Amino acid sequence: MARLLLVHHSPTKGTGALLEAALEGARHPDVEGVEVVVRPALEATAEDVLEADGYLLGTPANFGYMSGALKHFFDSTFLQVGGALDDSGGAGDGEGAPTAKRPFGLWVHGRYDTTGAVRSVTSIVQALGWRQAADVLEVMGEVGEAERAAATELGGTLAALLSS
Repeated sequence: MARLLLVHHSPTKGTGALLEAALEGARHPDVEGVEVVVRPALEATAEDVLEADGYLLGTPANFGYMSGALKHFFDSTFLQVGGALDDSGGAGDGEGAPTAKRPFGLWVHGRYDTTGAVRSVTSIVQALGWRQAADVLEVMGEVGEAERAAATELGGTLAALLSS
């Protein structure tokens, strides 16, 4: 059975609503053969990453960056899961990583701007060699029905890609 790892930091009503909607899509009854594993960002481990076939990430945009919790997740797992650094210590391409080419999706919720948060996450997953499987869901302000529907679609898309 394929495994979708959903790593999130959802401390607010808005990020919580996006999490629930993404889970609804990922666990849709029409998607078969996919186990959805949910981990708060501060609890996710390198083992979780290595055992997964795809990834769904969720974070608020905090001060122009991903949440500290999601950054901690990457900091504590990056080298253990094969993240690549170039000779200067910057992000490599991750092509040889054991998780390379696995699909990922991302949602970011912000009040004013999500640009820096998206950029920070996508630069790290690039160094892991993951492939973006869906457009990033960037939500500004209140989370309404349209945003929930988009998160449901994102979760469903990632799970469907892994479906048997």
